[in-house]
Amino acid sequence: MTKNDNKMDFLAIGDIVVDAFIKLKDAQIDGIPDTPSYKICIPFADKVPYEDVFVVSAVGNAGNAAVSAARLGLKTALVTNVGDDREGEDCLSVLKKEKIDPSFIKINENAKTNYHYVLWYGAERTILIKHQDYKYTLPEIGNPKWIYFSSVNETAFPFHLQLADYLDSHPDIKLAFQPGKFEIKLGKEKLARLYKHAKMFFCNVEEAEKILGIEDLGVKDLLKKMHELGPENVIITDGPKGAYAYDGKEIYFINPYPDPKPPYSRTGAGDAFSSTIVSATILGKTLPEAMAWGGINAMSVVQQVGAQKGLLSQEKIEEYLKNAPIDYKATKL
Repeated sequence: MTKNDNKMDFLAIGDIVVDAFIKLKDAQIDGIPDTPSYKICIPFADKVPYEDVFVVSAVGNAGNAAVSAARLGLKTALVTNVGDDREGEDCLSVLKKEKIDPSFIKINENAKTNYHYVLWYGAERTILIKHQDYKYTLPEIGNPKWIYFSSVNETAFPFHLQLADYLDSHPDIKLAFQPGKFEIKLGKEKLARLYKHAKMFFCNVEEAEKILGIEDLGVKDLLKKMHELGPENVIITDGPKGAYAYDGKEIYFINPYPDPKPPYSRTGAGDAFSSTIVSATILGKTLPEAMAWGGINAMSVVQQVGAQKGLLSQEKIEEYLKNAPIDYKATKL
């Protein structure tokens, strides 16, 4: 592909990182689940043993989405930044192996690549994050069929408005929007144009509440409130409880695909679910069919370390679908 290739299927935009997974051997969990008081605790000013460490490159919402789409057979590219360091080289090597077009990846001189530490305990994780302050600019990306926009550094704004301008001038491009921590922090008003452009919008229940500034609202109402911001299709996940979608007319629900064994690590499950729905849509699937694809890829990811190792091909997803429980399908509520 070239920068002006109009046949690009899937263009991911967002930060990528190197994740160092530190598997904790012993820790204490305190507080009430699903509240700010819920914390992982380790001894202060002490030597804390850990079980193992795994380093994975080119991850992060956009990187995970790009790898997901590429493995599903789509022509895929990525707009992102790396530093001119060893970690940046490792990221580029991973993306090359996954056959992702590197044309829009900017190598920043005298800068570091984003590097995160993942405190991994049980199947859950707490991530120590640091995003480098790159200078964000949108290159000439041509006319991809879909743009999948996700998390960038909070210093990137008004890069988001550059993207909105590009979408204004290229109305044939479809947008999938999965806001990251910093996009949610910016507020729905600043990003109103992206919400209105979104053909598909993804978040979880807690994120939807933060975006809307509403607590203790049922998922059905969250879907409709999010839809009022402009997205054509709103998909909200609720962890192991399943996922919901609203297309402006119908609400769909799907349970998680049954885990063959207890989840190893939940990192990347949301990215797998969201990006697979977009990819399946590009491949001609309906929204309910795409949700079933997404659930399978999410299930596979949580069986592995890192957000990408478990991502599947079309053939593997079809195989899981053939062996799925009879009730594994998106149903109208």
